[in-house]
Amino acid sequence: MPCDITRYGPDWPAFSLEIRFVRAQQVCECSGQCGIHHGRRCTEHHHTKARWAKGTVRLTVAHLCECSPPCTDPNHVIAACQRCHLRIDRFRHAQARLERARTPKVQSPDNR
Repeated sequence: MPCDITRYGPDWPAFSLEIRFVRAQQVCECSGQCGIHHGRRCTEHHHTKARWAKGTVRLTVAHLCECSPPCTDPNHVIAACQRCHLRIDRFRHAQARLERARTPKVQSPDNR
């Protein structure tokens, strides 16, 4: 499911670029937040063939906080490869799946 970028505010694109390409210098900053690296930094580099997954690495910005809406505090985020980012968010994604499963589906008159 794609991310709703409107939740992140108008300065998100510049903030994201700053985190991924200036601060992180195109390298995943995860050092165990994903549950894999245990104190060692992930070695995935943006726009290269993934070492630990299939495909090409795309750095993203992963929130480590529970701020709502998502904040732009540099201390609350890391640049993360898609593998680490998905693992960091796995509990949030599981919670969202449970909530969707509990919500009754409303059928439109056209979908009988």
